[in-house]
Amino acid sequence: MMATSEQKPQEQKPLEFKIPNLEGVEKPIKNVVFRVSRFDPDKDSKPYYKDYEVPVYRFTTVLDGLMYIKYNLDPTLAVRYSCRMGVCGSCAMVVNGRERLACKTNVLSLNSSIVTVRPLNNLPLIRDIVTDLRPFLEKHRKVMPYIIRDDIEAHQDREFLQSPAELDEYMMLTDCIKCGLCYSACPTTATDELFLGPQALAQAYRYTIDSRDAGAKQRFEVVDSPHGVWRCHFAGACSAACPKGVDPAFAIQQLKKLILYRRGAMEKRKPAPESDKVREGISVEEVVKNIPKEWPSPPAPK
Repeated sequence: MMATSEQKPQEQKPLEFKIPNLEGVEKPIKNVVFRVSRFDPDKDSKPYYKDYEVPVYRFTTVLDGLMYIKYNLDPTLAVRYSCRMGVCGSCAMVVNGRERLACKTNVLSLNSSIVTVRPLNNLPLIRDIVTDLRPFLEKHRKVMPYIIRDDIEAHQDREFLQSPAELDEYMMLTDCIKCGLCYSACPTTATDELFLGPQALAQAYRYTIDSRDAGAKQRFEVVDSPHGVWRCHFAGACSAACPKGVDPAFAIQQLKKLILYRRGAMEKRKPAPESDKVREGISVEEVVKNIPKEWPSPPAPK
């Protein structure tokens, strides 16, 4: 028998992991000044700004920076927030002059060494950057944002039939999270505190065009008013501010069209009558006939 040599155990090579770029993850990239609007109704006569220096990492959001201030620098700072995922809309505020959700706004994306944070426009101020949303929500409630039926109970234990095409008619408008950013950005709301606002009017259109709904008449009595749909000047600021891609400006213009059809204004409208006076000058046919088939070449430069 042939002698077999003992096999030496193979040395195990250590596993190699490629370490990702941790710059801005383990250590902050830079410090940024948060200029935050402060107001305590018990002792302040008007809001003022206070600066805080906040370390910023790669993924730091504006809400993260405000939480750093609250937990490490100034526990008296009042901030409204909840989900931190851009779903609840609680952290809506004005950041560097634009309406934004603080939890969705990356600090580094602002490309600024100073982040100015102040409360939403057109709403009563409670404290610091927290506003009173009751006027906003009361206007939302006025337009009856729910299914209205006069033939059967809407809150029954069965679903109403609806095709995918009918769902697509209003699907975009269902993404509204009632954050109030469009309400803050609207120039009409800034000049007319009784104006229903883009959010409420867009939701009025959303439920009116829902194939399961029969409440158009009741809603039109609310929105077809001096402070309703006709106060919208189509500035488009509401749609630009929406963090969920909802287009309130478009919905309001469509709502105007529905109201006009309900009034019969579009059906009764007649085109302008033909003038009895014969137009002087050359007719269109004569102009077309005299157009040369080939245009002369331009003169050569001297």
